[in-house]
Amino acid sequence: MTDGQIRAFERWWPEYGLSLFDGLIDQETLFGRKAPLVVEVGFGMGESLVAMALNEPDKDFIGIEVHPPGVGRLINSAGEAGVKNLRVYMADAKDVLEDCIPDSGINRMQLYFPDPWHKKKHHKRRIVQPEFAQHLRQKIAIGGIFHMATDWEPYAEHMMEVMTLAEGYCNHQGEYVFAEKPDYRPNTKFEQRGERLGHGVWDLLFERVD
Repeated sequence: MTDGQIRAFERWWPEYGLSLFDGLIDQETLFGRKAPLVVEVGFGMGESLVAMALNEPDKDFIGIEVHPPGVGRLINSAGEAGVKNLRVYMADAKDVLEDCIPDSGINRMQLYFPDPWHKKKHHKRRIVQPEFAQHLRQKIAIGGIFHMATDWEPYAEHMMEVMTLAEGYCNHQGEYVFAEKPDYRPNTKFEQRGERLGHGVWDLLFERVD
């Protein structure tokens, strides 16, 4: 981490940081209100998550990321911008979902540009798998959305296949149809670079229906 990121932890972690050891969250206590909950797994350096929290003040946001530099960057940006509706876990997403997020507590689940694990022998490491889809289903409210995005077409197809077959979900756009990018998802620097290089981006929107 940079010196600035280290200072960010010292200054801002007490305000934004959450711990696995605190167990199941009470959202109303945590944010001081009742509001729709958005959870993002793997927010990278956090620019888009901070932007969404600022642009959607009527919602509460929780970010989950394992890499300290990204967490440090996010909490520093959030602190400097005065963001109040955002909290962060620096932990494994599956542990956070299992131990800390109430069942049916998520209104929008975000998974943007996860590692595609390009090599075939590594495909089993991809986070979007049938088991993950069902575990996540318990955490999303009925009518809530699981929003995925990737710039790797084979992974987009893999996500579509997994989610199309997943029990309890419905594709908002129709069977095997990718979505237009929703207005609430900002373009990241990573995505803008990909567009300049001619890379496509695929969004998937699946609703929990039961």
